[in-house]
Amino acid sequence: MKLELVENRFRKGIQDGVPIGLGYLSVSFTFGMMAVSNGIPVEAAVVISLTNVTSAGQFSGLTLMLAHGSYVELALSQFIINLRYALMSLSLTQKVDRHMKTHERALIAYGVTDEIFALASSTYERVGKWYMAGLIAFPVFCWTLGTFLGGAASTLLPEAIRSALGIAIYGMFLAIIIPPARKLRSVRIVLLLSVILSCLFAAMQAVVPVSSGFVIIICTIAASAFGSWFFPVEEVQHD
Repeated sequence: MKLELVENRFRKGIQDGVPIGLGYLSVSFTFGMMAVSNGIPVEAAVVISLTNVTSAGQFSGLTLMLAHGSYVELALSQFIINLRYALMSLSLTQKVDRHMKTHERALIAYGVTDEIFALASSTYERVGKWYMAGLIAFPVFCWTLGTFLGGAASTLLPEAIRSALGIAIYGMFLAIIIPPARKLRSVRIVLLLSVILSCLFAAMQAVVPVSSGFVIIICTIAASAFGSWFFPVEEVQHD
């Protein structure tokens, strides 16, 4: 089927964004519950989700906040973890309507996530501002709503249930990394390297104390650089 040249219907964007938004509910619910359970006010957790819209970045940022990490650690970790969004936005500039203005592109960049980028860049030849607005609106709403519901629930649920639900985030991360690790040798090696580095830092904590924020930064850069050097992705040329 030939891709449409320009798709610019807000309603179509909403329809395409429904599955993404529903998937975001469970993850953001866990974030809201985890944040409020550790003393973050519900309204603050909601603002964090509304202004960030990034799962890994928010969870790592929350960990640093609870550990009283420095602003430098927080800024660097967020920069490294969320750097892929800048690359996605640059790539998406080749897919949006050429008549889209700069401020409209900037507003769309706010809502670029892994799933939104994948859908917008693979479904149509070009997308307009109204389609992108619809595609972003529902997932952002669900991400924020899930945070609120999770935070509100954490104030009502018993401690035992809150502790049990807190494990959900670790299950989510395992669900993300295990399938590609089983299929690709390169992913397994990079994953194993990052685990080994993290364990080494934990073992040397008494001798060479390194804060959790810088451990995340070092492990991320080292494992990513190793994977990029030894397992480069082959470029595919298209006519």
